[in-house]
Amino acid sequence: MSLFKRRRFPVTIILLCVRWYCKYGISYRDLAEMMQERGVAVDPSTIFRWVQRYAPEIEKRIRLYQGPRSGSWRVDETYVRVGGKWKYLFRAVDKHGRLIASMLSDRRDTGAAYRFLRKALRAVSNHPPSSITTDKLASYPKAILRLQNEGVLPKDVVHRTSKYLNNIIEADHGALKRVIRPTRGFQTMKTGVATLKGFEIMRMVRRGHCIQPKREATGEARLVNQLFGLAA
Repeated sequence: MSLFKRRRFPVTIILLCVRWYCKYGISYRDLAEMMQERGVAVDPSTIFRWVQRYAPEIEKRIRLYQGPRSGSWRVDETYVRVGGKWKYLFRAVDKHGRLIASMLSDRRDTGAAYRFLRKALRAVSNHPPSSITTDKLASYPKAILRLQNEGVLPKDVVHRTSKYLNNIIEADHGALKRVIRPTRGFQTMKTGVATLKGFEIMRMVRRGHCIQPKREATGEARLVNQLFGLAA
């Protein structure tokens, strides 16, 4: 398999490490010790490189399994530390808490809101929103209007600002941050983006927010392995 060419570890071991790291919120060193107990001697830096390479690939391949999303969106931002500085993580879920899209950004301005909403629209192009609920950040109305003027977003989409309706995504921020916490922040935007893709997608799989054979650990493992053509 060309994606794993020149890797001296079996593909199943690589995918197991990527999946466990992104799922359980543990440090690379702790995961290396767990693997050592199972007879696999792997360096923490090697697991880091695997996550950087294959977490985005899992996110890319699993899109076909995401299934439909509700047209009622909840959009918000939270803070993530990158290189010792706080950056903005834009996130969107539907009214059932199912992930639509996320984006790490240096800024929290109209341009960033526009890029994020455009990305979210591409992610669920077959299921456009009927309403978008945000906080009172002034960037969102401008970004939404621009997207509507460009014909990317339907004119009849309702924009609401409601803290109550956005409780679902604010609670989801907290759950995501419990997975992020052991990283103690990311070194660069590039590594942050790659790792966050893995965190987001494994949380989605674990919560049953995508099509999979069984909603249990074995089903999760089977799904990820099948993405790369491995036997179930």
